[in-house]
Amino acid sequence: MNIKLSVVDQSPVHGSHAKVEAPRLSIELAQLCDQLGYYRYWVAEHHDSVHFANPCPEILVASIASVTQNIRVGSGGVMLSHYSPLKVAECFKMMSTLFSDRIDLGIGRAPGGTGLTSHALAFPHEPHHGDLYANQAHLLAGFVQGTLPDDNPYSKIKVLPDSTPTPELWMLGSSGGSAGLAGHLGYNIALARFIDPDNCHPSIFEQYAEEWDKAGHQGKANKMLAIACICAETEEEARLRAGTAVYRKLAAQLGQREDFLTPSEVQDRYRQMSASEQSAYDHILSGYTVGTADQCWQEINELAKTFSCDEIATVTVTHSHHDRMDSYRLLGSQL
Repeated sequence: MNIKLSVVDQSPVHGSHAKVEAPRLSIELAQLCDQLGYYRYWVAEHHDSVHFANPCPEILVASIASVTQNIRVGSGGVMLSHYSPLKVAECFKMMSTLFSDRIDLGIGRAPGGTGLTSHALAFPHEPHHGDLYANQAHLLAGFVQGTLPDDNPYSKIKVLPDSTPTPELWMLGSSGGSAGLAGHLGYNIALARFIDPDNCHPSIFEQYAEEWDKAGHQGKANKMLAIACICAETEEEARLRAGTAVYRKLAAQLGQREDFLTPSEVQDRYRQMSASEQSAYDHILSGYTVGTADQCWQEINELAKTFSCDEIATVTVTHSHHDRMDSYRLLGSQL
């Protein structure tokens, strides 16, 4: 199977650099991945986070597209519950006009932040916590593709004077909740295994395909699997580097919030953990793809076969920006 390798970038706030530099470092990594032959580069949306520095993916998508040549660039994703579907369609159709055939619009249902930020984003209204997501996704697709039925009150709206440049539409999910909706509405699907590998099963893609076929959509239904991946020259070094992301996830489960720890600080914390905490840490690490380039590619191929998909996106979070660049460079050397 010829696998397309892509990137989901959460714009981590690396401890090796000033926090204000995090968005610029994402642009630097995107340029490297463009040169190495990665297929697409997506940026995530987070609010009120000490770890991730991109609350407005549409700005970073445009910035990255303007300094790259071949790689597809998009959102992974826009948290649609906060926004007007028309405004999102306008932003991404404008980018598709400026960067023809290279823009992806991925959307998600999650808030991407705390309940307080959801209230602030919705002000002066109340947040609807995803209750209107299906309707929003339907409207968004209609605005982007110009397919709203005549009886829809918004059908006469022209998003841009020329309706031909359109982004690829993707829907994100970490379990089966969005699969049926994505298939029904005709979105491509990206499954975020890096969020919840325990509940990320091939049957989700099967459910998606069933709904796609049932709805009678034309063309190919694209699927992507997004995984947590840390690559290094040796397996031992990769496991050390992965500690930063693994500990952040464990700390989040315990209700803790602090800046990224260095790999050595994580090891010190690990030695002080209870047996149950160490077991939880080890379990999180087991859901990551970690090792040398050969080891990572072996697991990537196995996952692609298991999930019957030809595109794998990697999410790499490290304390050091150099380590993250190194991970993508090593993986990309085999493209």
